[in-house]
Amino acid sequence: MMDVTVANFEEEVIAASMTTPVLIDFWAPWCGPCKSLGPILEKVEVAYEGRFKLVKIDSDQEQQLGAAFGIRSIPTCILMVGGKPVDGFQGALPEGKVKEFLDKHLSPAEEKPPEEELALADATPEEALAKLQADVAKDPANEAARFELVKALLLGGDTDAAKVAFAPVIAQTTVVRRFDSLKRMMDAADFVAVSAQLEAGTAEFDAKITLNKRDFDARFDKARWHMAHQQWTAALDELLDILMRDKTWSEDKARKTYIAILDIMEAPKPKVADGQIPPDDPVVATYRRRLSSVILS
Repeated sequence: MMDVTVANFEEEVIAASMTTPVLIDFWAPWCGPCKSLGPILEKVEVAYEGRFKLVKIDSDQEQQLGAAFGIRSIPTCILMVGGKPVDGFQGALPEGKVKEFLDKHLSPAEEKPPEEELALADATPEEALAKLQADVAKDPANEAARFELVKALLLGGDTDAAKVAFAPVIAQTTVVRRFDSLKRMMDAADFVAVSAQLEAGTAEFDAKITLNKRDFDARFDKARWHMAHQQWTAALDELLDILMRDKTWSEDKARKTYIAILDIMEAPKPKVADGQIPPDDPVVATYRRRLSSVILS
């Protein structure tokens, strides 16, 4: 928004309207309705992101311009396109009516690609990580962005950075399921890091399971080993084996870890056209069905 006088009218209105529609707001400081309309016009100008230019003319100070447009009452708004007035309205219209008036004359807004697509298109892992870090810094309460950030750090092997990024929401693990999933992934990484006997892979667990198929602790530790190494289906299979024998083993620890793996391994949903349903990851969908079948049997 800018103030226009006789001195700059030719440049700021006539010339400017050759490329961008210009909305003139004739007003006066003493006019009550003008004080109501002014903020609405300024808000709409910002929302329309350059689709039109707003100028204000004080009808008391610039009577010559008011007379040229035949202004009889204020507020009066005149829309200039191509150097000529094309339409106008009088009175303090509500925001919706102002937009209806403008939309009759302005070109449609350009559609912007969804933010998620912009972030993923041709992005390197480093660029995607930087985007997530920026999203979390901008809105620390954005649960989806924080989940994806911590997940990306974990999958990239930077467990320490993941723990730092996770620290502000660690108390929410009891109420936000996906945060609980991140915590279980970190626990699996810690388990492998401090267990010297795991240098030989899963041999230690396999030996115990061979002796006792119901050694659920050994199966669970084996599942965590696979989980830490991002061998998702192998981990899920071990947990399913526990669940088929004991659905609520160890206060639902197997089931909750199974769900955590599904959360971690599932990629973000791709963007689709309105009204369409994004496709499911076939592996995730299969293991969800297997879990339901076991729990409901």
